[in-house]
Amino acid sequence: MSSAASDTPAPTTPPHPDSPGSASTSGAASSNGEPHGAVHPPVRWPLFLAADVVLVVVFAGIGRVSHGEDLTGVFTTAWPFLVGALIGWAVSRGSRSPAALWPTGVLVWLSAEIVGMLLRAVTGQGTALSFVIVSLVVLGIFLLGYRLVARAVDHARGR
Repeated sequence: MSSAASDTPAPTTPPHPDSPGSASTSGAASSNGEPHGAVHPPVRWPLFLAADVVLVVVFAGIGRVSHGEDLTGVFTTAWPFLVGALIGWAVSRGSRSPAALWPTGVLVWLSAEIVGMLLRAVTGQGTALSFVIVSLVVLGIFLLGYRLVARAVDHARGR
């Protein structure tokens, strides 16, 4: 006993040309400079998020060591910048284009700096102008620099 409804395949719709699973190669570029329909491994964004977290902790560690402090307090130094970086990830929707300089890289960098300094100020940690300048430059080099390297590697591989 068979019903006609069970013999009829369910209707399917083709993927949208700009969807991640699409094989579109229209050549048009998206707002982040990647071709529409560019396929990236789905696990790529956690690697970029982890890299941002590690680089912020490395920044804090370098700062502590350069001032003769031990590394046991590295998270005390890093947490305000980590909160800022995570806010930058949320605001930029970083999982959508984790390698992009804009908006992800720039918003993660500036959020880490601005929110980090504001949290340091309200918790009584130092915010001397020289520190603000150094942290702005170093976090910029770290958080934007590896994205530039990743972009160059992707370009060299023809992606």
